[in-house]
Amino acid sequence: MGTNSVPKQLRFCCCFFFFFFLLAVSEGTVTYDRKAILINGQRRLLMSGSIHYPRSTPEMWEDLIQKAKDGGLDCIDTYVFWNGHEPSPGNYNFEGRYDLVRFIKTIQKAGLYVHLRIGPYVCAEWNFGGFPVWLKYVDGISFRTDNQPFKAAMQGFTEKIVQMMKNEKLFASQGGPIILSQIENEYGPDIKAYGAAGQAYMNWAAKMAVGLDTGVPWVMCKEDDAPDPVINACNGFYCDDLTPNKPYKPALWTEAWTGWFTEFGGPNHQRPVEDLAFGVARFIQKGGTFINYYMYHGGTNFGRSAGGPFITTSYDYDAPIDEYGLIKEPKYSHLKELHKAIKLCEIAILSSDPTVTSLATYQQAHVFSGQGKCAAFLANYHMKSPAKVTYNGLHYDLPPWSISILPDCRNVVFNTATVGVKTPNVQMLPTGTRLMSWETYEEDINSVEDSSRMTARGLLEQINVTRDTSDYLWYMTSVHIGPSESFLHGGPKPSLSVQSAGHALHVFINGHYSGSAFGTRENRKLTFTGPVNLHHGTNRIALLSVAVGLPNVGPRFETWNTGVEGPVMLHGLNKGDRDLTWHKWSYQVGLRGESLNLVSPTGVSSVDWLQGALASKGRSQQQALKWHKAYFNAPGGNEPLALDLRSMGKGQAWINGQSIGRYWMAYAKGECNGCSYAGTYRPVRCQLGCGEPTQQWYHVPRAWLKPRGNLLVVFEELGGDASKIALVKRTLN
Repeated sequence: MGTNSVPKQLRFCCCFFFFFFLLAVSEGTVTYDRKAILINGQRRLLMSGSIHYPRSTPEMWEDLIQKAKDGGLDCIDTYVFWNGHEPSPGNYNFEGRYDLVRFIKTIQKAGLYVHLRIGPYVCAEWNFGGFPVWLKYVDGISFRTDNQPFKAAMQGFTEKIVQMMKNEKLFASQGGPIILSQIENEYGPDIKAYGAAGQAYMNWAAKMAVGLDTGVPWVMCKEDDAPDPVINACNGFYCDDLTPNKPYKPALWTEAWTGWFTEFGGPNHQRPVEDLAFGVARFIQKGGTFINYYMYHGGTNFGRSAGGPFITTSYDYDAPIDEYGLIKEPKYSHLKELHKAIKLCEIAILSSDPTVTSLATYQQAHVFSGQGKCAAFLANYHMKSPAKVTYNGLHYDLPPWSISILPDCRNVVFNTATVGVKTPNVQMLPTGTRLMSWETYEEDINSVEDSSRMTARGLLEQINVTRDTSDYLWYMTSVHIGPSESFLHGGPKPSLSVQSAGHALHVFINGHYSGSAFGTRENRKLTFTGPVNLHHGTNRIALLSVAVGLPNVGPRFETWNTGVEGPVMLHGLNKGDRDLTWHKWSYQVGLRGESLNLVSPTGVSSVDWLQGALASKGRSQQQALKWHKAYFNAPGGNEPLALDLRSMGKGQAWINGQSIGRYWMAYAKGECNGCSYAGTYRPVRCQLGCGEPTQQWYHVPRAWLKPRGNLLVVFEELGGDASKIALVKRTLN
């Protein structure tokens, strides 16, 4: 029947009814039962992926989210980054990469749901775990425990985020995409450190969150005793052993780790997609109905956002979408096929509990039967041997460490270990873009002490002085050497030893570089020991302490320290050792180039830059602490771009005033001995890049470029060769 043949009154009634139907479902209800999250009363089997808005640019968001949707995801998960949003008390930032509302509305436009993990502690290999450093200096504060100053600050920020979401009608109860929220984050591993106060805090956090009346469920991950109605959830490489703490709560996997983070000096980690798919299928066959990949797109730790310390600027995480926003194969497509297979089983999974049958010693069948549907998962847990099993009167071949999915209990549509996707060749190729007019500016080390504004008897903790406004803090003192010292008359040189809480240290004597020392993520404390050139009279000792991201995990944030802690000792003098620890020390926060804002197009002209060949000396001969600048035009095309910084040592880089992040040509140590997908995965099993720089390429977002005259500024701590820096493009073929 054509539209024109329908009576006008009937057409009006149908449209009127349809309008109110849309209105009713637009303001949806989100609840849960023992099986699943319920949206508008319907159980849902949901696949989700973590994409963190500050780790990409707004111009990338739509493409990333669409690729996630095309990959079979229903939901996007993100933390909320307190230190990015409130860099100083009461001063908020929700612009650019921190435009949270824009990010969520972009997800909504794509037709996906959101899990908003407010925390506000995030961990996430993010600087100070996402806490603003100023919080450490609130009177009487103790982090993540039953402490009134901390609870007041945490509640204030949480309320601000929730109210912002309500104002924009972004909760599902208002018709928005947010179906879940998280309070706190992975508190279970730390709660014992706080005793009864930790338990009280956890209960308070849950009650506070629920009292905000968002109309959607709240989650606590890695918190087995999350109080009602908050859902306890699992994070890990595998979560099939998760047991909800109440029989009426569903099994939620909030972080299915797709890979692992990378630290300077360590190898890159890869998680084979066969094992990741195996872990997901194991969770589903046990009755799990919500899985979030951490990360689905890892992105980049721009600026000084990386935590750890020693976490790299790249946060690729071996995710299905790589750091640059390109699809990573075979991970992306293999998981896409897994999601299709799981969705074919959705009705059976959501309407029944699995029946488990042993098929052999290492083989099982998990079978769901409900609403006239039957779905089976046939598993082979043996790590080396394939198996031939009989199920439902039919024979099936199972590769080792794999699960076959049978949406009709007869036909295999997917096996986790059978990958039919071609892996493309990933290359970083020259763009043909020249970096022009290289010029340098040397940090004036000799004038640092003259410009210092703080003195103290003894050594001060670094964060207390810098408040994390810079990675750099100068410690300066003077030593008088008498004319009778034997080293002045041909004897052995004296030496200096410095104990530091990290993370790196550069030593200068009378304005000349004497050496460096570096910590590691496993051993953050470091010791510098080396000979020093002293002369008769007053000698100036300057120690440049360098932070490489503040810690992001562990209890009692308020107690964490970094910087030179001593002792500082001179050895080999006539009267033996001289302890300088309790000398009068002067302090200078940051570098002169930072105070002059040399990284910005407006500040770059505030000093006289030196023109000339940069490659006239080898790296070991080049002076430490040097700024370099050059200009370049944006290359054509749309391929993602990166700086190749292999010729450099350690430092930071900026494009048109925007911080690319920290770079460090620390060479990877590890055991890169191949990788088998079969068997319980741990990051040490699949390591790549041993003997190479941990990170050579640094993402340059195209959105930060203009057609011509882009400014590149590099600050080099150790003396690299800036003339060999290149702009490259990432290609797949």
